Amino acid sequence: MSPRPRLLLIGPEPAHLNGTLDGADVEAIADDPALVAERIRAGGVEAIVASAATAAGLLERVRRDELVLTHVDKGLAVLDLGGTVVWANPAFTVSAACPADPVGRPLFEALGGARVVGPDLTRPADPAADPFAAARAGRPLSFRLRCPADPDPRYYEADVRPVPDSQPPLLVVVIRNVTEEVVQRQKLDALHAAGQELAALDPDQLAEMNTPSRAELLKLNLRRLIHDLLRYDTIEVRLLDRRTGELRPLIEDGMTAEAAGRVLYARPTGNGVTGHVAFTGTSYLCHDAADDPLYIRGAEGARSSMTVPLKVPGGEVVGTLNVESPRPNAFGPDDLQFTELFSREVAAALNTLDLLTAQEECTATQSIAAVNKEIALPIDEVLASASLLIGKPFADPETAAHLRKILDNARLVKESVGRVGREMTPRPAPPAEPPPVPAPDATPLVGRRVLVVDPDERVRRQAHLLLTRLGATVETAGTATAGLALAGDIPYDAVFLDVKPPDMGGYDCYRRFKAARPRSVLALTTGFGYDVAHSIVKARGDGLRYVLFKPFRQEQVVTAVLDGPDC
Repeated sequence: MSPRPRLLLIGPEPAHLNGTLDGADVEAIADDPALVAERIRAGGVEAIVASAATAAGLLERVRRDELVLTHVDKGLAVLDLGGTVVWANPAFTVSAACPADPVGRPLFEALGGARVVGPDLTRPADPAADPFAAARAGRPLSFRLRCPADPDPRYYEADVRPVPDSQPPLLVVVIRNVTEEVVQRQKLDALHAAGQELAALDPDQLAEMNTPSRAELLKLNLRRLIHDLLRYDTIEVRLLDRRTGELRPLIEDGMTAEAAGRVLYARPTGNGVTGHVAFTGTSYLCHDAADDPLYIRGAEGARSSMTVPLKVPGGEVVGTLNVESPRPNAFGPDDLQFTELFSREVAAALNTLDLLTAQEECTATQSIAAVNKEIALPIDEVLASASLLIGKPFADPETAAHLRKILDNARLVKESVGRVGREMTPRPAPPAEPPPVPAPDATPLVGRRVLVVDPDERVRRQAHLLLTRLGATVETAGTATAGLALAGDIPYDAVFLDVKPPDMGGYDCYRRFKAARPRSVLALTTGFGYDVAHSIVKARGDGLRYVLFKPFRQEQVVTAVLDGPDC
């Protein structure tokens, strides 16, 4: 006796069959596409029975689903467990720039020889690792791929998920071309590295050079970075004389002799694009030099130009950066964005040069700076170490007393050096008549004590140079823990905290110092780096009033220290 056939009936039994299904094992289900698909995947049926209307409806839904998947703007592909493509939508071929039909080919081969890369995107991930192992085990995963290409590589982001209850087991992958994002990120990282390189003009090294030597070193570094990083060949950098408004040439490559020697002022008209930018503080794209009323010829045959202001934190214009091209419309929004970002680092470097140059105008300042170079940071290390130890519970009071003596004597040494340096200051002859306007106090922070917490030794040295010249007593620490130990020992009028201390979060550091010294002015300090933890935003909500940009500017530091506590 032959076995009864097993049939799957979708929806109501068609009337014209007139009971012909009585001799079969019939499983009836609703005409729900998801339910039908699940039952078909389970298998075990020899035929599917449905009315013409039901079948047509199911086919229409399948066709519509296929149409939707085909027109999804992200690259979709279905893989077997070995990573071979068994289906792909058109967007996959386009977004992944597949050299041929991807079906039947391993995913990485279909992507032109792509390889999984590590976090820095330049080195391949562990070649022994199986990128699909987690998905086969039922867990979703994501990774990035790098595809070698001529001249520039492409980058993809792949999200892989297992297809539940699929027979045979399948994986679905969504591919997104992230080349533009990665290139943008790499450019920003390169700008950040360039900024660090400019900031690496060591204050101690520069302090040993005269002003012309410092300027030549800075010009050399600026010229190299502008050529290598921004790829500009025709450039002009001018510095703004704040007293006269004149824009004095600092660097010029590719400009005509007339342009290089041209006298320009920061004025809205009559001084070319450069004068206009310096006056308004706003960047300017000259798309066609022949039709732009502001443009004055700079480079021979130039057809377009881009000029950005050099601004220090706080918005003050200190100069201009101008680049020119023999092509019209040579510069676009991306060029402007990266040039503006780089201009911040140029302005910061020029500001550092300006501060250091000002220091050599005073013999006493030179003396104090030289002493600080030799002993300031080592004494700070002694102070921090002794403060950390004295805060620990000692059974022996004599040990604590010795540590206290070390702290007192170390501070006495620093105070004595500062006093001797000030006594060495040449006394100017008294004027024949009192000046009509009182001269500003050259040492407005005399009697103030400032703590600077920063992991960068160069920043701590620069803080000593600047704050000591302003009359303050300065102590520094390389970690938040050491700084808290110092703050627990004596009061400070102001504490400058790096936004990313190496041993705790910036906001947590701010909160702990605020609790330890509620009467001190607290300021978070930052350079070009990224405040990924949003410490500044959180601290502002908790009463923070000052954010200081590095390298420190005299007027910002004086305002913060003299203003009073946060609470």
